[in-house]
Amino acid sequence: MIFRNVPRSLLRALGALFLCAALVGAVGCGGQKPAPAAASASGSSTAGIAVPGWAKGMPTVRADALPQQARDVLALIDKGGPYPYRQDGTVFGNFEKALPERKRGYYHEFTVRTPGERDRGARRIVTGQGGEFYYTDDHYDTFKAVLR
Repeated sequence: MIFRNVPRSLLRALGALFLCAALVGAVGCGGQKPAPAAASASGSSTAGIAVPGWAKGMPTVRADALPQQARDVLALIDKGGPYPYRQDGTVFGNFEKALPERKRGYYHEFTVRTPGERDRGARRIVTGQGGEFYYTDDHYDTFKAVLR
């Protein structure tokens, strides 16, 4: 081994430093998530689509800019199913309070398949009874209003 004569404590410190450097772009050495990007109704991804009142003040994404799997789920929602996961269409509780507060049963969630994942993964589309569509790819930590 190349590090045969190096003390273990130094190897551990170097390993930790290397790991921190590798993660600094994604999370930061302090373990804090980077601040979310400011929402913009005039961003290039939403150009040409009016931002509805329910989406004001939050990040947005055009439906055609979503991953193909999310677009497929939107088409299934429009058709009324059938859905591939038994949890699809169930009530979304909004326990994280990331979406506007509404009465229980207002929101419903649908799984967006993540290639390479063996389980349901982290991606979801959440719908509201008022015609809202939201997309999350981090299991409800953040949402984008889907503009259709």
